[in-house]
Amino acid sequence: MTIYSVKTRLLFLISVALLSLFNISSIRAQDLIKFKTVVIDAGHGGRDPGAIGKISKEKDIVLNVALKLGAYINQYLPDVKVVYTRSKDVFIPLNKRAEIANKNKADLFISIHANAISTSKIYGAETFVLGLHRTKENLEVAKLENSVIVLEEDYTTTYQGFDPNSAESYIIFELMQNIHIDQSIYMATLVQDQFKNRVGRKDRGVKQAGFLVLRQAAMPSVLVELGFLTNNSEEKFIASEKGQTYLASALFRAVRDYKEEFDAKSKMEDVTSKAKALEASEIIYRIQIASSKKAIKEGSLIYKKFDDVWFYNDGQRYKYTTFKSADFDKTMSKLKDVREQIKDAFIIAFKGGEPISLTEAKKLQANKSDL
Repeated sequence: MTIYSVKTRLLFLISVALLSLFNISSIRAQDLIKFKTVVIDAGHGGRDPGAIGKISKEKDIVLNVALKLGAYINQYLPDVKVVYTRSKDVFIPLNKRAEIANKNKADLFISIHANAISTSKIYGAETFVLGLHRTKENLEVAKLENSVIVLEEDYTTTYQGFDPNSAESYIIFELMQNIHIDQSIYMATLVQDQFKNRVGRKDRGVKQAGFLVLRQAAMPSVLVELGFLTNNSEEKFIASEKGQTYLASALFRAVRDYKEEFDAKSKMEDVTSKAKALEASEIIYRIQIASSKKAIKEGSLIYKKFDDVWFYNDGQRYKYTTFKSADFDKTMSKLKDVREQIKDAFIIAFKGGEPISLTEAKKLQANKSDL
């Protein structure tokens, strides 16, 4: 069982529920929401080498890991479509990477990178989600990854004057509302858990920073930093075939766990919505046992006489009922027992939670049985 915080998991489940309520990401309201597509983004490429170590380049490492990750998903999750922003050594502008994810209506966007820093002693894996940096270190990581836009033609126009080296430019991320933040954090937590517990990497945690590559992604998104090429030992690991296989496998397991949780919650939401739809069309009979202009306190006489007391307000009075059934004959039989306690109890009917006359209820049920 994957270990992650209860709070993170609860936020994730709430977010998935909201997806079904508000029809986010162009999902048709009547479809069962399922995890169908993942976009894997190998950072840098072509004329942009990314971070450069003593024996490797970031662009090569992340491409290898991205392709291995996609191969694992194709093999073990065949119902999930894998889309790469690049599958070879080519340069892809940052805004085009998110555009690829959006066009493919991805359920998850994973941007893979390797880190570099002036201090060679620092090592470990970390995963970022879009947000405002909380530390200078996080800002420096974002600056490093965002600096690739200067290789693009007319980048000041494309990115509305954004300067990757100016701290002031990152204020925009404070004003942005990321509706997928909880799901992104959940995925990032799964990634870090796998890196730490399955691959034995130092866990540098889940962090937030202003990454342009994540800014326009219309789905849960994470940016993974596999490790530091400026640390000799770590570079040797992530540049090796064995290290890349382990890292890709860890990412795969995180995707698998994310998908399982996402689909399980979606099925639960689907069952709930169908049950509500059925209830809305179903005729329900109840037995009214009391009526009052003021609400009757719990613990009063009717609550002592009956275990299942339910009330509603018709705009003028509070009306109290017991028993509930879609079967009129069963309700009539129960009425005899209830009248031993409340002599003037009687049957009332509801459709979709709204009271209707018994005549209308019987007519509707008769018409339904004729179909």
